Order: sequence, then structure tokens, then C-alpha cells
Amino acid sequence: MQVAIIDDYQGLAKKRSNWSELSKDVQITFFEDHLFDEDEISKRLQDFEVICAMRERTPFQQSQLEKLKNLRLLITSGMRNLSIDLTAAEQLGIKVCGTPAFGRPTAELAWGLILGLARKIPMEDQNIRNGVWQKSIGVGLKDKTLGIAGLGNLGSKMAAIAHAFEMKTIAWSQNLTIDRCNLHRVERVSKTDLMQRSDFLSIHLVLGERTRGIFGAPELADMKESAFLINTSRSPIIDETSLIDALKNNKIAGAGIDVFNIEPLPKNHTLTKLKNVILTPHLGYVEEENYNAYFSGYVSAIKGFLDGNLVNVLRR
Repeated sequence: MQVAIIDDYQGLAKKRSNWSELSKDVQITFFEDHLFDEDEISKRLQDFEVICAMRERTPFQQSQLEKLKNLRLLITSGMRNLSIDLTAAEQLGIKVCGTPAFGRPTAELAWGLILGLARKIPMEDQNIRNGVWQKSIGVGLKDKTLGIAGLGNLGSKMAAIAHAFEMKTIAWSQNLTIDRCNLHRVERVSKTDLMQRSDFLSIHLVLGERTRGIFGAPELADMKESAFLINTSRSPIIDETSLIDALKNNKIAGAGIDVFNIEPLPKNHTLTKLKNVILTPHLGYVEEENYNAYFSGYVSAIKGFLDGNLVNVLRR
């Protein structure tokens, strides 16, 4: 059986799991680069019966799956991957499984971005390396308002930490209930209030048809000029052109961005030229314990498939 581990940017997959648990008849190939073109992807992967995908780095929609004639098992890290067409996979007889995952690392990164923006940490780090001393004035968090778009697993973790900083917390999503807000000591507000009142707005929505582009120019125009936007969820939830315009023209104070429309982010992308942003390369899930769970989950899924006992099956 031929197994492909794709998009292993950091070359960690081989070391992070005990692949020797698999039969010697299982041959594993590791790919550290990323391909964008669908035909190039199918050409590379056409001989593989099993593909292990790292999150949504490479999408597997119907047209891509149809080209992979030998594919029998597709494994994604985590238990949700909207870039995989589960309906098409089922129709083509391809089994799709996930792996264990932890939500905590993404919330922790979001707070790293908030603190970095509030106290200008990346800028001052660079200044001190250039011989410049103390150029900025930071923003305190106490009594500031954290707005949370999406009060699910990650959003609720954001709220808990905000309370420790003595911040006010407000939240909005399309189906958010008062009971959910009361449980996490968060005020439920309208979408307009979320934009207008937030000093820091953190996005924790799932990308779907209802949330794609849900924060565009009109919503960003409602934000305070002193406000910061943090996105560790999915890039298309915010209209990128409108966000860049808001940052360029100082309509908001800054942004912490971990997710992008194109990943890896092109070297000369406009966002890389802006001084009021902190950019991280989709690090939300890139954490020691999370990676260990992902890679060991790959092995478990392959063993389950070979034993006729699938684990962590994803269904539409």
C-alpha cells in the first residue's frame, strides 16, 4: 500500500509518529512542498491509495478526487475539514477519516496576537535590534472590550482568558443564544454592536456559505479607529480587499492575522508591507501536543483501515 503524507512544510511527520507500527507492506512517501495546481497534484498523487492531508492546505473537491483513481482512504488532521467534498468522496468509494485535535493552541495564539498588537511587541523587538529604544506607547487590556465572533469551543476559551485580564466581553454569531452567553459570562450583542463596541475583535466562526465574506467594508467601517482585528479562523470570513483598505488608511488601528486567502502567503503580498499588522503563518494548530495527536492519528486511521475497523470517520 502506497501512503502519501502531503504538505509537511516543516519535515516533521517522519519523526512525530511511530510509522513502524504499520505493516512493512505499507510504503510511506513524505512531501514537504505545496502544490497549487490540481493537475500537478493529481499527477504526483495518482499512485497513492492513502493520502494524509494536513488541515486544509490542499483541498480535495470533486474534480480533484475524480482524478485520483487509486485513492481509497483520505485522512485529514482534525475532525473537520471543509475543503474535502465528503459527498463526492462517498460517491467515489473513498473513505475519509480524521484525527484527534485540540482547540486550545489556536486560542492561545489569538491571545499572543492580541498582546503583540496591544504592546507593539514585534515592532519594539525590531527597534531594539536596530539600536532604537522605546518608541511606542502600549494599550492596556483592563476594562477594554473583547468582541468575539463565534462563542463555540474556541470563542469560549477566549472569553475565559479575557475575564482574567478584567476585560468586558461581548459576542455575536448568527445562532448565538442568551443561555450560551450567560454560561460564559458574555454579553450577547448584535453584529453592528459587535463591530462598534469592540476594542479587540477576535474571529472564531466556521467558514461556510453563511460566513464567507461576512465582515466586509460596511462592517469594518463600523469599527473604532483604535480597534484591532484578530483572525485565527479562516481568511475568507473577512473580505481581504476591504481589510487591507482599512489597514492602509488607518480606519482601524491594526490586525493580527494567522490565515490567508492564499497559503503559503506570497512573498510580496500587500499585507507583508503594512506596518500595523502582525502576520503568522497559520500557526493556530501548529503546536507540539496537537502535532503529536495529528501524526499518531494518521497511523491509527491507516491501521483501522487495514484491519477493516475504521476510526474517526468523517461523514457529510
